[in-house]
Amino acid sequence: MDSPATDPALRRAIRRVGLLNLSYFGLEFAVALLIVSVSLFADSIDFLEDASVNFLILMALGWSARRRAKVGMLLALILLIPSIATLWTAWNKFHLPIAPDPLPLSITGAGALVVNLSCALMLTRYRRHSGSMMRAAFLSARNDALANIAIIVAGVFTAFYPSAWPDLIVGLGIAALNADAAREVWQAAREEHRAAA
Repeated sequence: MDSPATDPALRRAIRRVGLLNLSYFGLEFAVALLIVSVSLFADSIDFLEDASVNFLILMALGWSARRRAKVGMLLALILLIPSIATLWTAWNKFHLPIAPDPLPLSITGAGALVVNLSCALMLTRYRRHSGSMMRAAFLSARNDALANIAIIVAGVFTAFYPSAWPDLIVGLGIAALNADAAREVWQAAREEHRAAA
């Protein structure tokens, strides 16, 4: 069996996941700005963060366990970025609570769900490789799929009861999911660093 650094299937999976995340970031970010959606904004920033995480993992696969643990700690901090960006966007929307257009919200959320489920499936068999790094990539894809289901539900709810609140609540939920994933990855990376030392 190939090591994580030389396993071509693992490297291909990480590269594909990174490119998929980067591609969908652009689309979702544009729709989020167009319909003024906190949840889509949070999710789009999360796609950009996921792309960064996967490309960083790809670069660090061949490194020593100690250096990979340090990268895992960095990834935990990167996972917090979407949470902070979402809190800022939500704060601004509290002052101007306009309901986003429910149809683009749901359709864009459904597209994001397809992308994230594809990424999660590609990474499932590798989630125990390279410790905290692959755990970060897998948790990001899994959490994003859960967030996308919530975005679709928010869109359907908003179609029947026009309000900014479902979008805001889902956006804040995505921020909480990312913060929890960051905590989990940080703990795993700290344990790896202690073991390597």
